[in-house]
This record gives sequence, structure tokens and C-alpha cells, in this order.
Amino acid sequence: MPLQRKSGDTAHLTELPTLREAIVKRPITNVIADKLAGLIASGILQVGDPLPSERELSVALNVSRDAVRGGIQILAAQGILEISQGARTRVRRSDVGPVTVGFATARAVDAYNLDSVHAARLLVERQVVADAAIGIDARRIAQLEALLASQKNALDDPVRFLISDREFHVAIYQASPNRLLADFSTDLYAYMMEYRREAVGRPGAIATSYADHVAIVEALKARDPVAAAEAFAVHTGRIYATTQLLMQGESGPSA
Repeated sequence: MPLQRKSGDTAHLTELPTLREAIVKRPITNVIADKLAGLIASGILQVGDPLPSERELSVALNVSRDAVRGGIQILAAQGILEISQGARTRVRRSDVGPVTVGFATARAVDAYNLDSVHAARLLVERQVVADAAIGIDARRIAQLEALLASQKNALDDPVRFLISDREFHVAIYQASPNRLLADFSTDLYAYMMEYRREAVGRPGAIATSYADHVAIVEALKARDPVAAAEAFAVHTGRIYATTQLLMQGESGPSA
């Protein structure tokens, strides 16, 4: 039976919030503005940081330079970014308002301890990545390979690498048919990004992460769910270990 209003009139499907959001396509510039705001909210981009160039962002985010420029202009109009003639655009302030990452707001997962988040990642991501390996299509593989090429050119640039790293992880999560677990994985990925940013700034760290990514993509291309899940678990284990050391370094002796 059709959905009914209390008055007896049939409701339009587009009036239901979730369906309306799915049906109404947002301008790509707004999507990019939200992505950039999310990078700031999560701590990947911090106040005073120069943004990568429009060309670099267009490669990392897999959109046109015009889309990147439009997204930057939206945030500049809000006072979040500062555009200067003849200089790189910089992050002016970090209070971007509530930004949803997966289905939680940015940094919501930071309220939990590291061991809990790591255990959740191992449990959830194994399933998500295994499912992704089974159903991943050629378009998604091409996207991941393009991101690998972007990362290979950012081995000496932690901020640019992390922007591409986030897109890489989210692309794999979204290849899973279970969108709830994909969104949950996205939230878990964003845990304590300020430590992740410090970690990738250490000598050899980006190269190690890049090598992990190559192994993950090879397993996905082989449509091997076991190998993909294992390669991802190795990568997640490295993130856990480096984050643990950095957090202990601030509050106590390193292990």
C-alpha cells in the first residue's frame, strides 16, 4: 500500500528525507568543499597549512580543477580558507562546524581508546575488504591505481599523501556492498588523525604505507578476499603500532 499522510493524501517519495537526499544531486563544488572541511575537522589539514595545488588536489580527489577551485572558494567565503594572490591557499581556521565523516561527526570516534578502535577496525575492515575484493569492478580498480600513482609522487609530502590516503581507504570501503559497514569503517579510519599525520612525517613511513597499499591493490585485483583482508590487517597493524607509540610519547614512556 502507498504511504499515507494523516489526512489520507499519498505522500511523495521525494518528501522522505533519506530518499530526497539520494535523489537530489549536490553540486560537485559543494561535495569538494565538504571533503576539504572534513580534512580540516579530522586534523589532516591544520590551521596555517598551505593546501596542495589545485592540480594535486584534483588528482587526489579524482575531480576537475574547476571543481577544486569552486570548493576552495566556498570555504574561503566562509572564512575557513584564506586565498592570497601569488601565494598558496592556507587554512585560516579549524572551526568548520559539525562535519559528518561516515555516519558520525568528525572526531567522534576519538572519544574511545586506541585498543578498542583497533579491535573494531580488525573486525569490521576484514569483512568490508573481503567483500570489496569479491565485488570490486574495473572502475574502482582504476581509481585505486590512480591514487597509487598520486601517492608515489607524494612520498616527501605528508599532507598530500594523507589526503590521497583517505581517498584510497574510503574507495575500498565503498566497494563493499554493505554501506553501513563502509561508513563505520570510514569513521574508524579517522581516529586520532593528528597522530597519523605526525607518524607519516617520520623517515620511511610514507614509503612503507605506499608499499602496503600496493599489496592491498594487488590482492583486490586478484579478487582474493583472504589476501586482501590479510594485507589490510598488516597495514592497520602498522597504523596501530605507530599511533600507540606516539600517544605514549606524549603521556608516558614509549614501549
